[in-house]
Amino acid sequence: MFSRKICVAFLTVALSSFTAQAAPFNFGNGFNFGNSQCDNNNNGGQVKTITQTVTVTAAPPAKTSGNVAIANPGGNNNNNGNNNNGGGKNNNSGSNNNGGSKNNNNSNSGSNNNSNSGSNNNNNGGSNTGSNNNNGGSNTGNNNNNGGSNTGSNNNNGGSNNGGNNNSSGGSAGNNNGAGADAAQSSLTLDPKVIATGFENDGQDVPAEGQVPSLTSSNNFINFCLTVPNLPITNGKQITTGSCNPAPIGTIPSVDNMPSSKFSFPTNFGAVKSNTAFTIEMVIQNMQTGFFVNAQENYFAAPQQLNAQGQIQGHSHVVIELLSAIDQTTTTDPKKFAFFKGLNDAAVGGKLTADVTAGLPAGAYKLSSINAAANHQPVIVPIAQHGSLDDAVYVSLLPSLVLIS
Repeated sequence: MFSRKICVAFLTVALSSFTAQAAPFNFGNGFNFGNSQCDNNNNGGQVKTITQTVTVTAAPPAKTSGNVAIANPGGNNNNNGNNNNGGGKNNNSGSNNNGGSKNNNNSNSGSNNNSNSGSNNNNNGGSNTGSNNNNGGSNTGNNNNNGGSNTGSNNNNGGSNNGGNNNSSGGSAGNNNGAGADAAQSSLTLDPKVIATGFENDGQDVPAEGQVPSLTSSNNFINFCLTVPNLPITNGKQITTGSCNPAPIGTIPSVDNMPSSKFSFPTNFGAVKSNTAFTIEMVIQNMQTGFFVNAQENYFAAPQQLNAQGQIQGHSHVVIELLSAIDQTTTTDPKKFAFFKGLNDAAVGGKLTADVTAGLPAGAYKLSSINAAANHQPVIVPIAQHGSLDDAVYVSLLPSLVLIS
């Protein structure tokens, strides 16, 4: 039926060099596999068997990165085409040269290379300059999703980023979420986890007579001071002409940790000899005293803070104002006072003291306390309806004291 012999050689290829031999196989009728050459002549049924040793070196294993497996099947073939050597798509130079074009000396130039300068969707392990890069290399640009070192913004990676809005676990400079509380405090971006959505409600859903709507904000009023451009930022200073302070209120104690103070000397409507030294004594509770900062550099410059027991960390002050009479009903002028002292030391036995070393002239006086957090702001508590956090007493300073038995 067939007029010519068919020659077939079977080679089994391993991943290392090997020796293969073609074995003769005769199907009959002149079909013999084993010759290194195909003999087109019918030799009367004679079979010629030739054994040859062939040494084959396997090509390197195919490289698989991303969506494409890369193999190097031939000589002088370039794997520079699309979808090669990059772990993604369109990341190589040249076009579709996977063993197809020869004599190109393995050097091609074009676009979409493993090392890219450009933008849009480079998924590779090389070095990219551009945007939207998803790789494990070093990128300079925007929207990089990789495990390398990036300079740009919106990077989601585990490397080291210099830029903004980075969501990473590496060492970053600026705007990192998830890198710990310390990094968050140097970030210029508001973390969504701390946005108070209640600030968007003006309170008028339950109106009351005389109630005014609250200011509202969807970003925690972080730029509120821009609404008063005529005022300087407080910036830790005591600005007598007015300012705008951007520091938040801070941590607020529970109702069980609201502070309270009471003068034990002098007592209300008590009398003290004029022009004579005396010591003010005040008991205080539910506050960790002895915490005060530089009032010239850090005034109102940080939020209120609590200790491990939930108590405000701060200090107190005492102020004495001169009255026209002990029963004065007109308001006093806060700019005027006869004596003022900050009580910066920690309370001893729950008591704070202040020495009025020169005494005061004869007259009627009001003695008040001012309890404050560490940065000198008045203490803040969690509810509106509460007792006074400070004390005030009215005292007479007399030229002489008459003891009545």
